Amino acid sequence: MTAAASARQILTRLHEVMASRMHAQGKLDRVVEIVGECLTSEVCSIYLLREGMLELFATQGLNQSAVHVTRMAIGEGLTGTIADNAEMLNLAEAKAHPDFQYRPETGEEKFHSFAGVPIVYRERAVGVLCVQHLDPRRYEDIEIEALQTTAMVLSELIANAELVDEEEARGLSEGHTGTQTVNGLTLVKGLGAGHAVYHQPRVQITQVMAEDIEAERQRVYRAFDKMREQIDNLSSQAEFGVGGEHEEVLATYKMFAYDEGWSRRINEAIDSGLTAEAAIERVQQHTRMRMREIDDPLLADRMHDLEDLANRLVRIVSGQLGTAASQGLRRDTILIARNLGPAELLEYDRRRLKGVILEEGSLTAHVVIVARAMGVPLLGQAKGIRGIIRDGDEILLDATAANAAIRPSTQVAEAFEARFAKSREKQAAYADLRDVEPFTRCGTRIQVMMNAGLRDDISALAMTGADGVGLFRTEFQFLVSATLPQRERQMRLYRDVLDAAGDKPVIFRTVDIGGDKAVPYLASDIAENDENPAMGWRALRLALEREGLMKAQARALLEAGAGKSLYVMFPMVSEPWEFDAAKAVFDEQLAFLRKHKKLLPDAIHYGAMLEVPALAEVLDLLLPKLSFLSIGTNDLTQFLFAADRANPKIAQRYDWLSHSILRFLRRVAQETNGSSVDVGVCGEMGGRRLEALALLGIGFRRLSITPAAVGPIKELVRKVDLAELSEAVTGWLSDPSVNMREQLSGWAAEREIEFD
Repeated sequence: MTAAASARQILTRLHEVMASRMHAQGKLDRVVEIVGECLTSEVCSIYLLREGMLELFATQGLNQSAVHVTRMAIGEGLTGTIADNAEMLNLAEAKAHPDFQYRPETGEEKFHSFAGVPIVYRERAVGVLCVQHLDPRRYEDIEIEALQTTAMVLSELIANAELVDEEEARGLSEGHTGTQTVNGLTLVKGLGAGHAVYHQPRVQITQVMAEDIEAERQRVYRAFDKMREQIDNLSSQAEFGVGGEHEEVLATYKMFAYDEGWSRRINEAIDSGLTAEAAIERVQQHTRMRMREIDDPLLADRMHDLEDLANRLVRIVSGQLGTAASQGLRRDTILIARNLGPAELLEYDRRRLKGVILEEGSLTAHVVIVARAMGVPLLGQAKGIRGIIRDGDEILLDATAANAAIRPSTQVAEAFEARFAKSREKQAAYADLRDVEPFTRCGTRIQVMMNAGLRDDISALAMTGADGVGLFRTEFQFLVSATLPQRERQMRLYRDVLDAAGDKPVIFRTVDIGGDKAVPYLASDIAENDENPAMGWRALRLALEREGLMKAQARALLEAGAGKSLYVMFPMVSEPWEFDAAKAVFDEQLAFLRKHKKLLPDAIHYGAMLEVPALAEVLDLLLPKLSFLSIGTNDLTQFLFAADRANPKIAQRYDWLSHSILRFLRRVAQETNGSSVDVGVCGEMGGRRLEALALLGIGFRRLSITPAAVGPIKELVRKVDLAELSEAVTGWLSDPSVNMREQLSGWAAEREIEFD
């Protein structure tokens, strides 16, 4: 008998039982009779969760006096082990298993073989369906699949009859409810507490048995077509990225999406009488069972890929395509996802979103930039989270320490709350400095500006007391858009930002896309298979070639700045002629607007970013043309050290406080000293207190940092005597044997300056 025929025989008879007016207990009694007969097993039993224990609810073959009497804990005996692990057991000799326990009241001593499958409700094992046989033998695959099908029907019965309520569904073992720690990679620092919500929630299957098999088959055919189309389009999506592991993931997805064996098995499950959703889930259950028998890490990873794809297929076939954002967050939330795009993150309610945990993710991913701008802690590279975290679990996220506590104990929660309280106290103290100007002890005024990229970010100007926006990343609008933002749309954003900033300056960096910030609508402009995207066709290089892109942004900025002072900065300038070419585009658009008698900015200030080391060698030629110069430490560091930030083996290897980077930066500061050009640093380096000390010590007086860092840096500035600090830093930099981080840390500690 085929698997489909065996399951069909059971489903046909179960359909009659489920449709009857019989009470729930009567239906369970009939189910064990039907399964026992169809599988020719002497015993079939159903255990359900009640008051935290697995209770024998129905049996055919064991002593009837044991029904509602025999009970065992999760993890106890073979039945408890199945519920604990939510995995099938198939044993030729039950007594040989280390977890076997004999219950004399059941009369099961004469049976040898044993097979059982979990009954899953809302992703949790709430019961067990098992069969036993007099002779030692392993049950065949078709019999196990028939059991899994029956377990799915029982899950529907349990839900409809309310045999297990929501609290019972959570009454699992310590392994599923006890405190567990997830480790990962810090992408955005911070603390956050909330309940787990999956970005792409699993679909709850409410109908298992099909009414029209052919209609279900057509639903699956259409879903496969749509899923394959989505997978084919993934490579062109900005969130998916270019090169590296993502291409391997995409290749694996395509392999599974077009696997005829997978689609054939789903069709066979439909033939047995299941709905499309239930058929996909049953095949996936069987796949999990087979994969867990193979001890191969690579295959385990591939199983995650297939799990993702199966979930996608179920969402398509059920019509539930929306993410958790579309449903709205009802309470404080820690978002869980394999990966996430910047546009998807922006869809969530900031008031409820307290943190994000990604199974993948890298330091240079676009979502990291947006999360940092939103002030949302982000933990990446948290492997295996889908097997540990369940929807609704309480999570305490410490992205700064690169870990999260799942289902925390009282002791863990109290320790976290103490740290959180200390963090809030610090934030309150920093907030008190909002209206305090950052003067050093020696009376020097330091400009503390903030970085931004979203319209809503500008509200942080008033909240933090920052002197202005030292870097407005205009590419955010491009990264989160499905199409190239039109000039009018760009202008509205820039105008809103300028209006919200009031009298405070906003430095707009022209668009920095391409290379490692790919957007699908400009894919043809970016070199394919670029082995070094950060050093490739991006930023000003791309914009100067794509003349229409540069002209549209220039016109939008000039029109938005009408009647105001406009600050424009060009990214990744390598040589003076690139600055000249970019400014020429603005001059051309300015002439056009003047000719058509349009309102113009009162003043226009042009600047450049020093990210490419070569520019430092020609500063004497460029400075006369500039109003300001900003040093982008993120890209500059990786270019100086030939250290790709996207490569985790290299990204953490080089220190911002090394002699090399500090000597380079000091040379730039010295060369610009005495000129009329305002020189500053924008990037993460300036937002770290210890690194900020070094920057002040080598001569920088303007820092542009994340809004969250404005308060801490203002507080730091007020504790510093620049003459004393500069003398110390100069001495350390002259001695190559000195560890700058240790020396600065000691210097700060002596002056009771805290640092992270």
